[in-house]
Amino acid sequence: MSFFKKLKDRMFKSSSRLGEGLDALVTEDAPAATAPNEAEPGGSGPTGSAPSGAPADSSPASAGGQAPAAGMIGRIFGREDGPRRVMDDAMLEELEELLIQADMGVDTALRVAANVAEGRFGRRMSVDEIRTLLAQEIARIMEPVARPLPLYPSRPQVVLVVGVNGSGKTTTIGKLASQFRAAGKSVVIAACDTFRAAAVEQLQVWGERAGVPVLTAPEGSDPASLAYDAMTRAQAEGADLLMIDTAGRLQNRADLMEELAKIVRVIRKKDPEAPHNTLLVLDATTGQNALSQVETFRKLADVSGLVMTKLDGTARGGVLVALADRFGLPIHAIGVGEQIDDLQPFDPAEFARALTGAPE
Repeated sequence: MSFFKKLKDRMFKSSSRLGEGLDALVTEDAPAATAPNEAEPGGSGPTGSAPSGAPADSSPASAGGQAPAAGMIGRIFGREDGPRRVMDDAMLEELEELLIQADMGVDTALRVAANVAEGRFGRRMSVDEIRTLLAQEIARIMEPVARPLPLYPSRPQVVLVVGVNGSGKTTTIGKLASQFRAAGKSVVIAACDTFRAAAVEQLQVWGERAGVPVLTAPEGSDPASLAYDAMTRAQAEGADLLMIDTAGRLQNRADLMEELAKIVRVIRKKDPEAPHNTLLVLDATTGQNALSQVETFRKLADVSGLVMTKLDGTARGGVLVALADRFGLPIHAIGVGEQIDDLQPFDPAEFARALTGAPE
């Protein structure tokens, strides 16, 4: 199964919520289909049409020996792609509200809706047209931030991974390590969330599965000391990547900030340029809370890129659009499940189509 098919299938909560809203948006208060002899003003279509339900290519030949353009007739009369509704202030307001409910955030929702409506006021629009326009606008916003995790010649390339507990941070590290290992890269993992035994055990499982060493320390040990040891080993072995898991306890931000700062200080004794990437892992099910997490972790650490997990478990997939629009941080990957191939590089066009249900 292609990742887009999986993305489309598993984002059904987000796409269904948005799709049902769009269906209601167009059908509610939509005028009845124009009669065949009442084409829209300015329309130049013929006054007759193929029998209802007839395939577009099976209409009988006209007296002139040419088949009428059934597709064009369908478009003119609103029969080919369902009901249509005139784009006006009321429809624009309802579209804005729908996008806000899809967790795009107020500012982003207003901007997306305005761009969809621009130049189309007074025009009758179908659901598919709106879906396609939405997908195009969402993809346009997200195209600049769709960037795979960059690989540098530095060895080891140090990837510091941050995020709140429960965001999927540990699983993301395991998946990325496995994928890099499968691509021929040597990887070392440092389990520096030393206060959560479950996180360490989870990383060890992934490490065994991928053939990647996972460095651990006794529960409650100094995370910075473990990070230093991991850096020493990664350098000695000539590893391509060192991935460092970190704590995600936001209850005391001052302690967490000092812990992260200390990790950075000690690894910079080995490489002044480290960490080369600081990834923030976000849980899509938190919706708009993801925005405040980005704000917080940008203060705690120099976040260089985002990974969004659990898009298969939420109706709040629109928050990724808000993140791209507000922060402009690179989105390196998205996740839609627990398997290793359920985490993939972010493709804005595929995501936009999956979110809106737009036709391919």
